Amino acid sequence: MLIEKTALPGVLVLVPQRHGDNRGFFSESWNRKTLSEAGLELPGFVQDNHSLSASAGTLRGLHFQAPPHPQGKLVRCGKGRLFDVAVDIRKGSPTYGQWVGEELSFENGRQLWIPAGFLHGFVTREPDTEICYKCTDYYAPECDGGVAWDSASIDWGLSAVPTLSGKDSAQPALADFDSPFIYEGPFDYEANL
Repeated sequence: MLIEKTALPGVLVLVPQRHGDNRGFFSESWNRKTLSEAGLELPGFVQDNHSLSASAGTLRGLHFQAPPHPQGKLVRCGKGRLFDVAVDIRKGSPTYGQWVGEELSFENGRQLWIPAGFLHGFVTREPDTEICYKCTDYYAPECDGGVAWDSASIDWGLSAVPTLSGKDSAQPALADFDSPFIYEGPFDYEANL
């Protein structure tokens, strides 16, 4: 598995190897032992999520889950193509408010690791795009939160107004947001990469 650092410390791109032939391919999208041998020890996963967005230009985010049930997410695209984004919202972080984005598609097989303390959102680039992600904590509705998708200076690459949920349309701006996350220094797992 190829592991790439991003411009935001803690956020990583994981690229599993694909073994293909005339039938298609096989890929091991997650293997704790393989990543451990590469120096990457991520928290354990307890929940897998899968969603479908019927239209290109569907934007979901920016979301987080607050303590005591913060979620780290390992995100991949099961079908289609999307632009996936992480925004640092840890108070006191040298990269607070900064974002990184990565195109994830069925074709490229890339995955984005987004630790707790970061907003997550994505916009679909093709119809019937599926997103699959592993979470480090269970969904807790009382800890669910968000920030307005258009308040973090993200270049979503949109040519029209995105399709949003009512909930995502009503989120507060990043400038008005009081983050529940505190910066506690660099991520230990990056020291070994």
